[in-house]
Amino acid sequence: MCLAVPGQLITKEGETGVVELGGVRRTVGLQLVPETKPGDWVLLHAGFAIQVIDEHEAKTTISLLEEFFQAQGEEG
Repeated sequence: MCLAVPGQLITKEGETGVVELGGVRRTVGLQLVPETKPGDWVLLHAGFAIQVIDEHEAKTTISLLEEFFQAQGEEG
């Protein structure tokens, strides 16, 4: 299963940036979304930002993922 997760762009330098995902910061490629700027929310997949999304969509997705993983933990 492939999954793209939302994160917020913290810094940008050329075609790379630092994105925060649940308190963890990762360096990612921005080649597919060159229009991004710090503060933007992006979908991340395989080390690349693949789409810019709005903050509401990002936070809704994060909330749903948290609920899913919490339910998985309760079952197993």
